[in-house]
Amino acid sequence: MTPATTAAAGRPAPRGRIDKRQAILDAAFAVFARRGYAQACVQEIAEEAGVAKPTVYNHLSDKENLFRHAVAAAADLVMAENLAVVERLRDPGDDLRAGLEDVGYRLLKVCCGQRASALRALTYAQLATFPDLAEVVQGRTAGRLGEALADRFARLALAGRLRAADPARAAEQFLALLTGPMEARSRLGTRAVSAAETRKIAGAAVDTFLYAYGARSLG
Repeated sequence: MTPATTAAAGRPAPRGRIDKRQAILDAAFAVFARRGYAQACVQEIAEEAGVAKPTVYNHLSDKENLFRHAVAAAADLVMAENLAVVERLRDPGDDLRAGLEDVGYRLLKVCCGQRASALRALTYAQLATFPDLAEVVQGRTAGRLGEALADRFARLALAGRLRAADPARAAEQFLALLTGPMEARSRLGTRAVSAAETRKIAGAAVDTFLYAYGARSLG
């Protein structure tokens, strides 16, 4: 039975095909981030993925489709990293301040990581060619991250550990307290920020956040 027949029968595609597609998407994102959309070529992407050029077209049809899927896949990987961090708030421990500082620090590390930084740079660079790209990336990253944080904050409020408030707004402001100073300190990603400085940013963000949203018992 061919992969097409398997898919038509409603069963998952063979694992090898899924892995090959992911390898192509990973290679495409690396090449697009390195070259930009206009200068990137499918042949280089195929070589980086370790597949033949026709294989790339078989999976993604054309360069534009390849670009869009590669960016979306990279955004999903960044989001998966962020969700793993936010999951730590399911049980932040007895010291909520310390738990929030740890989460804030880890979110900043993801934000400043190689994949997330490349994703931002590539998105900004290609907005003139793909005006919908920012909305797609933001929906898959910041949007979903905000929703996940809001859910954690709502549960912490129900447990009496945060002040009852609009959890979506609390999540938005928590992220702004982290990313705003980081953008300034990193000069929009052009300067490396040390781990110690990153921890200070996270600590200051949590201080301000708890001043606004902390339960009375937190002071």
